[in-house]
Amino acid sequence: MTEPAAPAAARPRRRLLPLLAGLVLALPAAGGAFYAVHSGLLFGTAAAPEAAPQALGDVAFVPLPPLVVSLGREPVNRHLRLAAQLEVPRAMAAEVTLVMPRILDVLNGYLRAVAMGELEDPAALVRLRAQMLRRIQMVAGEGRVRDLLVTEFVLN
Repeated sequence: MTEPAAPAAARPRRRLLPLLAGLVLALPAAGGAFYAVHSGLLFGTAAAPEAAPQALGDVAFVPLPPLVVSLGREPVNRHLRLAAQLEVPRAMAAEVTLVMPRILDVLNGYLRAVAMGELEDPAALVRLRAQMLRRIQMVAGEGRVRDLLVTEFVLN
């Protein structure tokens, strides 16, 4: 004879009350956490009170004379006009000015050698600037020129 079947194990009934209570408490907690992080209370990223600006430090700008370089061999006269300034340590400004003819020579030589297609590319200025800066640093000597600031780059 068969034994009577055991009643199916009664599953515990889920209660919605703990789930709803968790959701109700999580929303204000999330809002408070967002505010604490956003305002800088938690990680200190809030803007500091107005502080006096720091001094620029040891910096001087040496202007390059404007360069006009003829480009290409085509019968059409195309020119590049370049105006820039060199950022140098204040103590080195006189030394960099002294080698200015060499700097202009290396820039003229480099810009004449650049292909016209590369000059017409809108993103070319970043690459050209890096190339020119490296050449200037080699001519002026390491540690004398920090940066090249291009103020005018006109191709016509």
